[in-house]
Amino acid sequence: MATGATTRTKALMQAIELRWLVFLVALVCAFWALAELADEVVEGSTRNLDRDILLALRTPGDPGDPIGPGWIEEMGRDLTALGGVAVLTLATGLVALYFLMRHRISSMLFLLSAVGGGIVLSGIAKEFFDRPRPELVPHGSIVHTASFPSGHSMMAAVAYLSLGVLIARVQPQRRLKIFILATAVLLTLLVGVSRVYLGVHWPTDVLAGWLAGAAWAAICFGAAQALARRGRIEPDGCDPD
Repeated sequence: MATGATTRTKALMQAIELRWLVFLVALVCAFWALAELADEVVEGSTRNLDRDILLALRTPGDPGDPIGPGWIEEMGRDLTALGGVAVLTLATGLVALYFLMRHRISSMLFLLSAVGGGIVLSGIAKEFFDRPRPELVPHGSIVHTASFPSGHSMMAAVAYLSLGVLIARVQPQRRLKIFILATAVLLTLLVGVSRVYLGVHWPTDVLAGWLAGAAWAAICFGAAQALARRGRIEPDGCDPD
């Protein structure tokens, strides 16, 4: 009996070690890709690609008209709002309230710290790179800040992926975890695509926002797992009334 328990413990530890190894490799790859992309943008190597993609989303001969009927452009504005400050603040606040009602205080504080930290990082990155917005096409949404990285894309990744991870941790069923995380990824992608479609960001701005946001969300996920092991945050599947 003791031998069987020892074998299961060893197998569990090996699985945990493998999961952390995969996590660290993915995180390093994300940071490497972000660094390479930022370097290419600073050097101007992505200028032609950015221009070609942006113009491909416009009616030939009329850069002021996005491709597709008018309702698609209106839908683009609706989708881009999902990455705006008001929507993300509301979503984060509601989930934080949910954790509070479930007496998951540590998860609530962790969520607020993760999203708040992402906002600070996004602002610092914009000030550092100070890339001008696209002037090749008219803007379909009002913008005030610098272009790189896309704040909407980065904050959508930070907020929705962090929310998705923390909510998924509560769910005991794997299919619910997958559904929640897939929804978070889908929302993140839609926000980024809408920014390029509306002409307020270069495609590389959005890609950088996705990479930075996903990397930050991954760091927060790793921290949540580590804290859960030490009993400082509620463990997976724990959802007390």
